Amino acid sequence: MKFTKMHGIGNDYVYVDCTLQELENPEETARLVSHRHKGIGSDGLILIKKSLEADFEMVMYNGDGSYGKMCGNGIRCVAKYVYDNGLTDRTEITVASGGAVKHLKLTVSQGKVTRVQVNMGEPILKPEEIPVLGAGESLIAEPILIGDREYAMTCVSMGNPHAVVFLEHVKDLKIEELGPKFENHSRFPDRVNTEFVRVIDRKNLEMRVWERGSGETQACGTGACATAVAAVLNGYTDREVTVHLLGGDLDICWSQEDNCVYMTGPAATVFRGEVDLEELR
Repeated sequence: MKFTKMHGIGNDYVYVDCTLQELENPEETARLVSHRHKGIGSDGLILIKKSLEADFEMVMYNGDGSYGKMCGNGIRCVAKYVYDNGLTDRTEITVASGGAVKHLKLTVSQGKVTRVQVNMGEPILKPEEIPVLGAGESLIAEPILIGDREYAMTCVSMGNPHAVVFLEHVKDLKIEELGPKFENHSRFPDRVNTEFVRVIDRKNLEMRVWERGSGETQACGTGACATAVAAVLNGYTDREVTVHLLGGDLDICWSQEDNCVYMTGPAATVFRGEVDLEELR
């Protein structure tokens, strides 16, 4: 299998160009290639395909082989791949993922994509559409009992479910203990991504993320978008913020004009290669 390793501020995936080759059993392939010691090493697997409804389609799998509808950092890398490899010469493209079509604007320097802005669409706040068990039109600073401590979570979907928790400190957080308890809590029918966030000021947020199926990652694009929305809903920040993650920064704008969330950040190619999947089994 030919592949390209790419990352968006440290959120790394193995990318397979399925416009050129077919890939059977992507769930198993995701588990094999994602292993940090016995595989290529990644947060998951992303397939780049042709699409009837957009310029391209992105199909994403987490490191445990589970399907993911959307990945904000991943979709920026898809844009970089298709432009840098000559699959398109346009700097504005559309990419379908999980049944939704996203519009992307590419920044090009010396023939290569360096940054990508993605219209991530409108945030989803209704509990049943996220999904999360709860009453009302939205869950803002909603109490949730994790172990013997109560937390306040704000729930947002950006194509996948997020629970955003604001804390005074996140650097020393034992996320490997706390993250799985949120992810597998009974209030989340499809599990959940959890963002642990410190408010720096009205334009800056510090965030760590526990992604369902992958654990802690260096960054999460949809999580940064959900965090920005949650920060506005709780009155902590303005509508344009920079989210500081372990792997780097993302600029997020929740537009008042169209209610859409715009994410801008870099994308990078690490290396290309070929792997015999039988050798990984």
